[in-house]
Amino acid sequence: MDIFYTLWLRQVRRYWRSGSRLLGTLGQPILLLLALGYGIGAIYRRAGEGSYLQFLVPGIITQTVLLSGIFWGIIILQDKRFGFLSEMLVAPVSRTKILLGSATGGATISIIQGIIVFIISMILGFRPYDWTLVAPAFLVLVLMCVALTSFGAGIASMVDDFQGFQGINNLLVMPMFFLSSALYPLNHVPTALRIISEINPVSYMVDALRFLLANQTHFGLGKDLIVMAIAFVVCLVFAVNRFNRIQM
Repeated sequence: MDIFYTLWLRQVRRYWRSGSRLLGTLGQPILLLLALGYGIGAIYRRAGEGSYLQFLVPGIITQTVLLSGIFWGIIILQDKRFGFLSEMLVAPVSRTKILLGSATGGATISIIQGIIVFIISMILGFRPYDWTLVAPAFLVLVLMCVALTSFGAGIASMVDDFQGFQGINNLLVMPMFFLSSALYPLNHVPTALRIISEINPVSYMVDALRFLLANQTHFGLGKDLIVMAIAFVVCLVFAVNRFNRIQM
């Protein structure tokens, strides 16, 4: 348990000591909230769909933790490059504990960023549909963040350079975000786009948050939670498998 806590604390401290990371990760969500929430909001309202900001905020929170969680894998690459990871792997400690301690630290950072985006969205005019559902929404956020940081750790365990990691992430992360239901409802989209969105697990993450925070859903909360639970297990197994294959 000591190694788990130590690695968790290491990640959190590194984040708080780097103000540039905080500004860098929150700049894009704030820009999207302002540009889309107010820019497209008027068009969305005239189309009779209600407040676009209420629809958009769960998607932007998901985008924030998606980018933060998966790109957290860069920390593993840094530890590889400077030899810190090799020193940990030769210690008489389970690799799974090393992975989970670090991944939980990364997930904590993602959760903090998601909460900050939620607070900023409140300042901009967003209001939860039911305050009693904010706590369950937080639990969904925790599940999302642990799954995404584990997925990022698994990818980082497979590559040895930053360029390869960024290339794989750009190939995966942005399509997963834009081909989800984060920015647009799926009711009137072309059939091909709707099918792609429905097989994208990020769509269900967005939909679960949207139901709990804005009382809007496309799939239903039950289906959202089932898909998220499956994605969580798959990401965790993938991360453990790839991390155990790292050669010292």
